[in-house]
Amino acid sequence: MAAMLTPLTFAAFSQCPALSHGIFNRHGGVSPAPYDSLNVSHGVDDDPQRVKKNRERIKQSLGVDVLVSGRQVHGSQVQVIAEKPVADVEIAGCDAFISNVAGVGLLIQQADCQAVMLFDPHRRVAANIHCGWRGSVSNIIATTIRVMAEEFATEPAHLLAAISPSLGPCCAEFVNFQQELPDHFHPFQVKPSYFDFRAISRRQLEETGVKPANISATTICTVCDPNWFSYRREKKTGRFCSVIGVRKSEK
Repeated sequence: MAAMLTPLTFAAFSQCPALSHGIFNRHGGVSPAPYDSLNVSHGVDDDPQRVKKNRERIKQSLGVDVLVSGRQVHGSQVQVIAEKPVADVEIAGCDAFISNVAGVGLLIQQADCQAVMLFDPHRRVAANIHCGWRGSVSNIIATTIRVMAEEFATEPAHLLAAISPSLGPCCAEFVNFQQELPDHFHPFQVKPSYFDFRAISRRQLEETGVKPANISATTICTVCDPNWFSYRREKKTGRFCSVIGVRKSEK
């Protein structure tokens, strides 16, 4: 019998009966080293059948019917999922997803980048954003919230937001930051060449109109904590995931 998964959750999200969510670390799956063991990525040379089994465990844990994910490219493409796919689907070139369809889990794959999860409890619409440093530079957070407003009449002040485990300021060294990061990121240096990208995401959320009190975040650094996959620490490794979606019981 497979071990029961114990995802990390956020209190503000857990208080929403319409919402299902969870962040799954690297444990509880079937993949061998260096993808041990709950790898969700088809892009790291793991056995596709093992990845499928891992994703099935995640679906069972959350009670979702299908998972929608992307072949992430650190871009700013946002995809609205308006209908439930008949099976799990991975969309090429997409880094953010929005849906109000019950039973659809929006999955972001990670190994140091942030997942920024959003939920509008008034419109019962969820979003999930893959946000690495390039996503921060392009402000994919603002792009996603703008699409939520255009497609679902979401008001940013109603949004709940959560930032997943990710590269912490302790390990976020960018030696070429003067070429890679815009000047308005420079005040987020915690020491020379090290940046607090969680604080950057908070600022970008607040600038769209999300209330500071509605933003949750972990303090887990994926490089420091071996319970999470980390590309910076291991290079050849798997991907953990953050998943959010509207519960099947809600229409």
